[in-house]
Amino acid sequence: MADLYSMLGLKRGADEAEIKKAYRKLAKELHPDRNTDNPKAAERFAEVTAAYDLLSDRDKRAQYDRGEIDEQGNPRGPFGFGGRGGGGFNPGAGPGGASFDFGDGADFGDIFEGIFGRSRGAGAGPGAGRRGGFGGFGTQGGGRPLRGADVSYKLSVPFEDAAALKPQRISLPSGKTIDVKLPNGVETGTQMRLAGQGDEGPGGRGDAIVTVEVRPHRFFIRDGDDVRLDLPVALEEAVLGEKVRVPTVDGAVMLAIPKGTASGKTLRLKGKGFHRKDGSRGDQLVTVMIDIPQGDAELEAFVERWSGKGQRNPRAQFE
Repeated sequence: MADLYSMLGLKRGADEAEIKKAYRKLAKELHPDRNTDNPKAAERFAEVTAAYDLLSDRDKRAQYDRGEIDEQGNPRGPFGFGGRGGGGFNPGAGPGGASFDFGDGADFGDIFEGIFGRSRGAGAGPGAGRRGGFGGFGTQGGGRPLRGADVSYKLSVPFEDAAALKPQRISLPSGKTIDVKLPNGVETGTQMRLAGQGDEGPGGRGDAIVTVEVRPHRFFIRDGDDVRLDLPVALEEAVLGEKVRVPTVDGAVMLAIPKGTASGKTLRLKGKGFHRKDGSRGDQLVTVMIDIPQGDAELEAFVERWSGKGQRNPRAQFE
């Protein structure tokens, strides 16, 4: 997969402001609403959104820059282990994040079983991964029975559901269906562990590892924990002021457009963004886009005789 920075047209070392600026530019160019006849643009939109999701997270960007995680946010392990759907191997970390002890009394049977017998994982549904062991061995080091294999799933979540943390339904290979609660701060690459929902084994069931992928939206754009929306408004609504119906991730609300609102002005809907890890929520940022009717003779005649014509220079700041 291409380097995340190059996907956004940036060089490594770009700062947070450069990343945000590059993403917003590409998101507007590639947005599905503007490219209804170009499916490749929608694919590219999804790619740059996923790149931005990772790079906009300061901690994950630092890990990526150090080579600790890959473009999907999965750990990069030594010796070629790890990677997407791989359940990877971190130096000094065992299955479930426990530290390996290589000092006196280390159980190397457990260590190598942890590397080779528990590291396999994969996507959801068809092709779902299993962790395997050495054939014929039914116990862990010390004679403990092996747990069943962990099973990995990829969960594709609608944009609004991710923002509002709506429960998601998953069908397991056993035929059992469960509802999964999304965690605060969820984003593409977030992993959830469902204890005891993996394969059966002599030592009990393994776990299910669920990796979330937040689907792009046709008119909402994620900006950190905020949600951005370009809102078309009629000329009279902007000039005279009006309450208009606006979509949010929680459903439509009425938004007051102040008198004399200029195109490009951003209005804020508090608490209509994504849930942060501390449980608080971002906002929805609504950018007003005034829709000027084309070929309206009456409007053109009015502007021609308007006494205020030419009295202001909106580009004075550029001179």
